[in-house]
Amino acid sequence: MKMHQSLGQGKNLFTGYGEGHVLINAQRHDGNLIVSGDEIVSWAAPDFPNLAAEHFEVLLAYQPEVVLFGSGKSQRFVHPKLYAALTQAGIGIECMDTQAACRTFNILLAEDRRVIAALLAI
Repeated sequence: MKMHQSLGQGKNLFTGYGEGHVLINAQRHDGNLIVSGDEIVSWAAPDFPNLAAEHFEVLLAYQPEVVLFGSGKSQRFVHPKLYAALTQAGIGIECMDTQAACRTFNILLAEDRRVIAALLAI
């Protein structure tokens, strides 16, 4: 699926996604990712059943207002104990499928929100 880009240069925007990948500014990225407006890095998170608290604790370094957790092809909810460090720091977390996380990220970034997407591959 292709998505419409609505922000100016210099920000990471999701421009598409497909089986096993996302497009950020028309560049293909595979695997699990952490994406902010300024940075794209591989996320060392395993598959959904093997997620642990330390996988979410690394997100604290980005100092976001909100984390969009993309759980893959379908929406799955992470147990609150896994993201307790985020909650204790006053950071919101939303769980959604990875495609919805990509679309929501673009909207929040356009509103100048401090948002990161932590994505499991589709």
